[in-house]
Amino acid sequence: MTAAPPRPPRSPRFPLGLDRVHARPEGRTRGTGGEVLRPQAPLQHAAQAAAQQAAGRHQPSGLGLDSAAVRQRMVQRLRADGVRVEAVLQAFATVERHRFVDSALAIQAYEDTALPIGLSQTISKPSVVARMLTLLFEGQSARAQGHLGRVLEIGTGCGYQAALLALLGRSVVSIERLRGLHDKAVENLDGQRLGDLRLVYGDGRLGHAPRAPFDSIVAAAGGEDLPPAWLEQLAVGGRLVAPMHDAQRGGQGLLVIDRQTDGQLQRQWLDAVHFVPLKSGAA
Repeated sequence: MTAAPPRPPRSPRFPLGLDRVHARPEGRTRGTGGEVLRPQAPLQHAAQAAAQQAAGRHQPSGLGLDSAAVRQRMVQRLRADGVRVEAVLQAFATVERHRFVDSALAIQAYEDTALPIGLSQTISKPSVVARMLTLLFEGQSARAQGHLGRVLEIGTGCGYQAALLALLGRSVVSIERLRGLHDKAVENLDGQRLGDLRLVYGDGRLGHAPRAPFDSIVAAAGGEDLPPAWLEQLAVGGRLVAPMHDAQRGGQGLLVIDRQTDGQLQRQWLDAVHFVPLKSGAA
């Protein structure tokens, strides 16, 4: 019998292992190599850092989502956008936003974008949150005290803004009407050292009379009208910041209300915004 001809050697080009797949920057010729594309690297670094921390040997590397460097880049963008209150910037540099969103969205946590948190609700853009917290700091009481004092938050959501407020005020009451989000916020904030922070499940339109009056009131949902309870619970010298329907604009705007020393209320409309609807009751 005639022997079969030898098989040609297998091409070394295909299939390639992942360790040999390279990015080719613009202008680089084929075959000159490059960096391995690893779009999930930040998540992997965060997981590695968490494992190291659990094992008691965590050392900041500046690579993972839990590194201070990642948050500082967000803070730099906020500063470039005009945020000048150092206490607000420091709070953003401290609170880890990626821990308050779904793991599938964690890679976007430090971008200036709103993200879904379930039950048709969202976590607001960092720039919007920073704007509202800065407005609170410009109120009479906050300027005098150097902090937000007694704070009422309407709409806890996932708990991110509540964590920021806890670093900026003396005490915080945060109300959420959706049980699923309230429970999620409790879980997200469990174990964090945030001072006097109380999470309440209930109707935010009613405020929280047991701890009133409040020096600072902020809402994370926009309504057609301003609930009377909020005004009743606003302290003298206090400031309220909330998205509300502006009939003249035909959409939502940030409404800022200050209670003057004589008890009178001063109102001003600012930025156009878009928040989820403010609803009554608990669900």
